[in-house]
Amino acid sequence: MNDDQFGDEPIGAWRAVAECYHAYFTGLVLYVTTRHGAACAAELVYEIFSRQRRERFLPGLEKLNLTGLPHAVAAAQYHYLSNHIGGVAVEYMYESDRKAWIRYAAPRWIWSGTALCGVAPEVSRAMLQGWHAQNGTMLANPRLGFVCTKQTVDGQSGLEGYYYEYERDLLPHERLRFAREEDAPDFDAANAPELPIDQWPTTRLAKAHRNYAMEYVRSAFPTALQLWGADEAGHRLRMVGKMIGMQFYHEIARGLGGDYKANAAGFARFIADFGAAHGDASQVERHLDGSFEVRQDGCAFMAGIEEWHPVLSTAWNGLIEGALQAHNRRLGMAFSMQTVGAKPSLLWKVSE
Repeated sequence: MNDDQFGDEPIGAWRAVAECYHAYFTGLVLYVTTRHGAACAAELVYEIFSRQRRERFLPGLEKLNLTGLPHAVAAAQYHYLSNHIGGVAVEYMYESDRKAWIRYAAPRWIWSGTALCGVAPEVSRAMLQGWHAQNGTMLANPRLGFVCTKQTVDGQSGLEGYYYEYERDLLPHERLRFAREEDAPDFDAANAPELPIDQWPTTRLAKAHRNYAMEYVRSAFPTALQLWGADEAGHRLRMVGKMIGMQFYHEIARGLGGDYKANAAGFARFIADFGAAHGDASQVERHLDGSFEVRQDGCAFMAGIEEWHPVLSTAWNGLIEGALQAHNRRLGMAFSMQTVGAKPSLLWKVSE
C-alpha cells in the first residue's frame, strides 16, 4: 500500500484537492494584495475569518468535546486540534486556566513557500482580528482576549500568542493586543491534547484535510461577492482560479493518479476524476463529432453556501479553464450549470 491509497480510499486524490484549494486561497490573497492593495486584502481576510468563526467555532468546540473547559484553554485547544485535523503544524502550551498559548511554527501552512514574502503584516493581523480576538464574544465572555507575541510575516519564528482572560471586560480594541517582548514556552507533545483515534481514523483525517483547505475558498466566494459585487468578484475569483489551475494542473493530475493523454478524452476524464475527488459523481460521454461531454450531478464545493450567485459558478470554473491551458491549450471547452430543484448539475463539453 502506498501513501496515495488506504484500502479502497483515494487519499492521494483527496490530498491533491486539498493542495489545489490551499494554493487558491493563498493566491487570492496575493492577487488582491498586488492588484488592489494591502488594505483591500486585509478587509477580505478579516471578513473571511469572521465568517468562518461564526460558522465553525462553537460547533467545533462541541465536536471536539471542549465545551467544559475554561474559555482560554478551550479556545487554544480548539485551534490546536482543528488545525491538526487540517494538517497544519500548531503547538499548544497550557500555562493556567486563564492563559493558554498556541504557536504556528515555521514554515507557515497558510502562506506556503515563497508566498510568505508577499503577505503584508496587516493581512496577518486581520486574520487574528477576525477570528482569535473574537473568540471571547462567541463564548459570551467579554474578558477573553488574544495577545500576539510574534508574526511570521514580520520575520519572526512563527505566529504565536496566547488566549488570556482578564479581570475586567475588554473594549473592542483591546480584544487583540501585541506583546513582542514575550516568548512562548517550549512545546511538549506529552502535555498536549490528542484526538481520539477511534473517532478520527486515517480516512476521516484525510477527508477532513481536504475539506479544511476547501473551506477557506468556500468562505472566500460569498465573502468576495458581498464585498465587491457580482461582476468584480466573478472576475477576480476566476482570474485566480485560472492561474492556480495552470500552475497546479500537473501536480493535481499526479495526485488523481490518472494517465491523462493530451487530447479531449484525457481532459474529460481529468474533469470527472477531479469531481470524484471532491465526492461528486460524473458521467463522461463521447459524441459523434468527437467531442466529450462531462456531466456532474451536484457540487460539493457549492454545498451549503446560501449566497450563491450564478457568476460564482463561472468563477469556480476558472480552475478547470486554467487546467485545460496546461493540459492542452489547443482544445476547446464550453461550461454551463443548471439547477434541478436544489441540486446543481454541471456540464462541460471538451472538443479537439
